[in-house]
Amino acid sequence: MKIALIGYGKMGKAIEAIAIEKGHEIVLKIDLDNAADLTKENLSKAEVAIEFTGPHSAFDNIMKCLKAGIPVVSGSTGWLDKWNDVVQFCEEQKGTLLYASNYSIGVNLFFELNTYLAKLMSGHPEYDVLMEEIHHTQKKDAPSGTAITLAEQVLKELSRKKTWVNHTSDKPDELKIISERIDPAPGTHKIKYTSLVDDIEIIHTAHNRTGFAGGAVLAAEFTKGKKGIFSMKQVLGL
Repeated sequence: MKIALIGYGKMGKAIEAIAIEKGHEIVLKIDLDNAADLTKENLSKAEVAIEFTGPHSAFDNIMKCLKAGIPVVSGSTGWLDKWNDVVQFCEEQKGTLLYASNYSIGVNLFFELNTYLAKLMSGHPEYDVLMEEIHHTQKKDAPSGTAITLAEQVLKELSRKKTWVNHTSDKPDELKIISERIDPAPGTHKIKYTSLVDDIEIIHTAHNRTGFAGGAVLAAEFTKGKKGIFSMKQVLGL
């Protein structure tokens, strides 16, 4: 496949390495110093765009890809307040969008485990739940998109929790997410259920960016010949 990389930081370079190893071609690289090159003409050289940027640019980048008729795989977080606008536009354009807060195969299996555990704990109000996430200091948003996904899964299953907060809290209906930024730390997420008699916790720890990058390339391959809005659930058949 011919791939456009939008965002050429550490993640973009990791994606590039895996894509080339798998026989794909990178036909466009966009970063801060050449953002003006993200044009319909340049995008038309690609069969798919992989977008890993930041909260302030992701929405515009995705919309440009959809306007150009190019399938887009996005892993940017912090922009989902505009999700409905993107979905509507994608459907109007009969375009292709694949979004995930995390492309790691391990993390997506962890999502399934988190949902299942929350279902089990829904009938045991004696357990409180706390979330912790650790990332490197260059991570721009807190909590992470992965942590928000995990929190929303818990909220869906535990009726005693009404909302998540990104700070300590004594309110029983708030799910606490504690965020730390420490170098080097590709990403750790912990969900811990605590009672007076014991603790139950599940943890995912990334060792490097390879898992995220490999999943993003797999997602790009999945979009070939498809129209619509997809997630890693479809990519992995979950």
